[in-house]
Amino acid sequence: MLNTIETALRSIEIMDNPWPTPDACRVGKHNAEIPVSVLATASVCAAVSALQSLCEAEFGNCPEAGVDGISVDQWCKSSVTPLGWFLPSKWDAFSKDYRTNDGWVRLHTNAPHHRNAALDVLGGPVTPQDAANEIKRWSGDTLEQAIVDAGGCAAKLRTAEDWRNHPQGLAVRSEPIVGWDEALQKASRWMPVSPNRPLTGLRVLDLTRVLAGPVATRFLASVGADVLRIDPPDWTEDGNAIEMTVGKTCAGLDLTDTKDRETFSQLVSTANVMVHGYRADALDGLGFGIKACRTINPSLITVGLNAYGWQGPWCGRRGFDSLVQRSSGLAKEHDGLVKELQYQVLDHATGYMMAAAVLHAVRVQRTSNRVLSANLSLARQAKLLVDHTGLSESEPPSTQAYLISGGRGERTDWGPIWRLALPYRIKGVETGWDVAAHKLRTDKPEWRSMKEKTQ
Repeated sequence: MLNTIETALRSIEIMDNPWPTPDACRVGKHNAEIPVSVLATASVCAAVSALQSLCEAEFGNCPEAGVDGISVDQWCKSSVTPLGWFLPSKWDAFSKDYRTNDGWVRLHTNAPHHRNAALDVLGGPVTPQDAANEIKRWSGDTLEQAIVDAGGCAAKLRTAEDWRNHPQGLAVRSEPIVGWDEALQKASRWMPVSPNRPLTGLRVLDLTRVLAGPVATRFLASVGADVLRIDPPDWTEDGNAIEMTVGKTCAGLDLTDTKDRETFSQLVSTANVMVHGYRADALDGLGFGIKACRTINPSLITVGLNAYGWQGPWCGRRGFDSLVQRSSGLAKEHDGLVKELQYQVLDHATGYMMAAAVLHAVRVQRTSNRVLSANLSLARQAKLLVDHTGLSESEPPSTQAYLISGGRGERTDWGPIWRLALPYRIKGVETGWDVAAHKLRTDKPEWRSMKEKTQ
């Protein structure tokens, strides 16, 4: 057992009981000021350990497991290599850092409506240079607020000290890493089938986009869960979908349409778990808040993600990893540029922790009929990193039994790729996916496990 991972897991304190740490772990060198790799690897360990605990509860055996931190780092950067073609860009041309008259501001314009909101505030610039020229006239606070008020996404570059004293930073400090809620007791309708694929038949309704939530459901799918992702009609993210849709059913519904609302309600009623990445009040606004979904399905486990936390003045603010890095002081000015973390660790770490929360809630429901729900946020993971700034670990000797090598070819809707081998192994558990990555909204909104039963 490696002290690096053990320490990080204790710091996370995600569950009400400690889990066994995977026996074979390998972590890279952590000499950077901010322990990005430590958090990422610890979060994968949390998800793997939660699966071990579920297997022990259901099948009477806690399987040995291993996590390769070097591979975790690579997965957090990219898990795919295109074979003979080029990956679509993950970033819009206007998504970048700009100098203001008193510092820096980051725009996030990947979604068309977020881009339109930001550009409207700036008077309709045609190029990023046009935007840069206009932004120089603004103060960071004023522009950030104007874009947010217009329905866009922006973040002023703040120091960690600024964030500690900010009203939202203060609110996030009082939140747990995983906020738990318990509903009335209700037995699970899911029955495990085999330790070889422990989550076979577990129906996970996936209402997440971009990275953190899709990371969580990708992990669950890799050990057998039936993940059904639902996207609205106008949402696109091809650059991320290649990474995140593997193993999932990808359907589309318009929750403002009466017929689609009926379909969605039926899906809620037959789901075991719902994972969502909507802002704190967004699901309620659509009529499918947690209370409403529990009325439809009293045994439903829910795990939610919010960018800036679940309380405080910014709890309803749109946000992404890159923005939270700027708000919280993780990104910093260096040599006249903004230097961010080496990858979007807030997204990936939160995603694996969401998967751990799902697995913990499933185990609790199976063993005691308690229905748990969990809330996590990117901002709370940012606090965890800031609190552990200065942690420096050298690479320990690795245990060879479960080190990851290889990978596999995959034919996606965009073209052939080579996907890395998973950074975790669980002895006796078949990990991986039987469905290649494919474009959003290309499947029917139905459970694969139900369809298989009728064939």
